[in-house]
Amino acid sequence: MFKNIREDINSVFERDPAARNVMEIIFCYPGLHALWFYRIAHWFWTHEFYFVGRFTSHIGRFFTGIEIHPGARIGHKFFIDHGMGVVIGETAEIGDNVTLYHGVTLGGVTWDKVKRHPTLADNVVIGSGAKVLGPFTVGKGAKIGSNSVVVKEVPENATVVGIPGRMVMAEEKKDVGRADLQHGQLPDPEAKAISCLFDQIRELERKYDTLAKNYEELKSRQKLT
Repeated sequence: MFKNIREDINSVFERDPAARNVMEIIFCYPGLHALWFYRIAHWFWTHEFYFVGRFTSHIGRFFTGIEIHPGARIGHKFFIDHGMGVVIGETAEIGDNVTLYHGVTLGGVTWDKVKRHPTLADNVVIGSGAKVLGPFTVGKGAKIGSNSVVVKEVPENATVVGIPGRMVMAEEKKDVGRADLQHGQLPDPEAKAISCLFDQIRELERKYDTLAKNYEELKSRQKLT
């Protein structure tokens, strides 16, 4: 238990430059509190004390604003930054070194009692407000941009943005010791598409100017003859 607590505190130091000391982390980080409530609730859940597990989870939600179902499975060094509004469903599975920002939802898309929530592999980063919906896998090292809505599988080391989420960057497979938090430096596919349209318009204007100039020269020659 103490090993897990130390690991949780160290993961905050690794991924939040605002963290100054251990006391601040223990008392002022709701993401950490939610994770500790989850661990207690998950123990009850796995030992078939379902009501106690759900009630413990509900207490954690009341104090932190973060809802983690006790049936979810979470790996080591999980970090929720800020955390308000995070929802993690019953059949969600989360690997090691995963980072979620506030407003993230790991949700389901069916009422059937089956695997209906996503699986996040190691070193995944999900930006604030993103929704990952369905029983698919987000590959190792993937990044999901803020406010994206992802409804299908994400390959390893890919970057996904937009509604619905589209892969806009795929990096070579790499082995990293911790998650890459540069989730703000994401390409904008809509801006790129608009830029391409402007390039085409400029090319059409250039061709029009050339044709207009040739037409005027042709008219001038006809008048002279």
